[in-house]
Amino acid sequence: MRTDTRVTPFWRTVVIVLTVLGVLLAMNQVFFWNVGGLSLLTNSYLYLVLGAFLPVVFIVHPLRKEPLARRVAADGEPGGGADCPRVAWYDVVLMLVTAAVCLYFAVNGTRIKDYGWEFVAPTAATAASLVLWLVVLEALRRTGGAVVTVIALLFSVYPLVAEDLPVGVLQGVTYDLPTLAQVHAMGAEGVLGLPIQTAATILIGFLIFGVALQHTGGADFFHNLSMSIFGRYRGGAAKVSVASSAAMGMMSGSAVSNVLTTGPMTIPAMKKSGFSSTYAGGVEATAASGGSITPPIMGTAAFLMVSFVGVPYTEILVAATIPAVLYFLGIYLQVDGYAARKGLRGVPARLLPRTLATLVQGWPYVLALGLLTGLLFLTNSEAQVPYWVVLVLLAVAVLRPGRTFGPRQFTDFLVDAGRTLSSIIGIIAGVGLILGGLTATGVSLSLARELVSLVGDNVVLILIAGAVTCFILGTGMTISAAYVFLAIVMVPAVVELGVNPIAAHLFVIYWASVSYITPPVGLASFAAAGLAKAPPMATSVAAMKLGAVKYIVPFGFALNPALVAQDSPGRIVLAFVLSVAGVYALASAIEGWIVGFDRRMPVLFRVASAAGGFLLFLPTVPTAVAGLALVAGSVLLTFLTVKAGPTDDDDDPVPAQAPAPVTATV
Repeated sequence: MRTDTRVTPFWRTVVIVLTVLGVLLAMNQVFFWNVGGLSLLTNSYLYLVLGAFLPVVFIVHPLRKEPLARRVAADGEPGGGADCPRVAWYDVVLMLVTAAVCLYFAVNGTRIKDYGWEFVAPTAATAASLVLWLVVLEALRRTGGAVVTVIALLFSVYPLVAEDLPVGVLQGVTYDLPTLAQVHAMGAEGVLGLPIQTAATILIGFLIFGVALQHTGGADFFHNLSMSIFGRYRGGAAKVSVASSAAMGMMSGSAVSNVLTTGPMTIPAMKKSGFSSTYAGGVEATAASGGSITPPIMGTAAFLMVSFVGVPYTEILVAATIPAVLYFLGIYLQVDGYAARKGLRGVPARLLPRTLATLVQGWPYVLALGLLTGLLFLTNSEAQVPYWVVLVLLAVAVLRPGRTFGPRQFTDFLVDAGRTLSSIIGIIAGVGLILGGLTATGVSLSLARELVSLVGDNVVLILIAGAVTCFILGTGMTISAAYVFLAIVMVPAVVELGVNPIAAHLFVIYWASVSYITPPVGLASFAAAGLAKAPPMATSVAAMKLGAVKYIVPFGFALNPALVAQDSPGRIVLAFVLSVAGVYALASAIEGWIVGFDRRMPVLFRVASAAGGFLLFLPTVPTAVAGLALVAGSVLLTFLTVKAGPTDDDDDPVPAQAPAPVTATV
């Protein structure tokens, strides 16, 4: 375990104070407390949120980011480090300037609205706008990386030259520099646009819930629960990785941090059980990258959908359930096929924790998730729900006998909450500059129209183009940044061609997230490869194969809205059953092994099974019949013509060893 020498006790105190102030501000707004009779305008509230969390970015994130490979090499611990540079004088200057500028705007919130400072502002407000623009870009660089910052910078200055561009579709309204700075800083579509509005009202509570779940022992509980359920079956260590990484990713929403958190436990266990280093890293990376699409918490982009689509979060939660189930089912089936083909065994049941005992011991986490999900559906205030659940979770952690959750653990929780919230706020504020640049010029609507005119009525063609664009943007941008850009540019065009709005937005999120496991970037795969001591590119290829369902399911639900619960109950059930059969066929074809029948599938039958599996995702009767025929035929012929049993005789089965159960802290 490394010590974070950057966040010293003094700076820990500063982070805690700013985090508490920011959270109390959010709660005051969400619960309508109006402390002291003070009712904040929305813009003043958003500036205060930025003033609370952006300074934390300059405390916890150094000027130069530690390389991912170096972080992985240092005991698999994300962030910090014994050689992490201390907070420098320029970090302090940035903190103070950011806080002062945000406070200035917050105090003048009423004047900004009443006197139209967005276009005509005093000199001081214009200067403050330029400063806010710059500090937001620097916060984005430290939290999201250089590539997304360059993209945000280009889009934010784009209105300066929009009128003079030679490409007609890119021509739009042009601004001078002072006015553009005012639009970005004080307009409703720039830094204060939909992304930060969503983050400040809904996302803060859910992020705190995820951090609280981890710090009270939720990660350990889900790992032990996964061991108790899946560990005894063949390839059990990998199946534990799939389940525990799904649960952890659901809490954190970050693929890379998920790998760095659960990987040190799951990857060695998989290697001891007989999985190759490359395959073990691929399993962890693929499972970890599914956290951002897994209800009930999901990732940042899912909450941004609330504002873009204009529906309650519960509707998005329901819509994302079937695709998430299909994704993890695909990984599970491929892992099972690999284990069967290699003759790998599970862990003896006597060495594993008991499921019932684990559930009894971890009842606070089950209660927390149940409360969160239930209250989301039963109440009309989804922004308030996570705060109530966090209160229950922390109260249980403090009062439960035999567990330690004292001042030290509570301050660790607050510091980690500050890290998480500041990183997300830093990214989302920067993403607002992309939104502002496109909206200010009026180009966003024209781009959507041009896309529709270019492809005509071909929905599949625009989905393919969108998938490629999502993937390319995802290699250099965070999922939330790529989502915001495409939600403005591409989604309106897709919706205009008849695709369900929720399906269209989820399509973008899925395809933006595949870059985390796909070569040549594959950040989650590279992180897992470092932990597994495996070749990064080979690990990324293994992850891509394991996550193949993630490439196909989005096309399925874009063309068949029943897969995102946007149809009648009967059609939803039918679509789910057929898609489960489709995932089974795809997993068998990719792994080359018929799960349940334990036979190697010949190449020709694999092709037929894959084609049939894809057809089962489509909404028409002929495609369903053809898909079922291809899948049934390939499975039946393989069963009749191929001998059962493991076929990789050169690989000696490795008896599984039980990974040590983790003791929860609550």
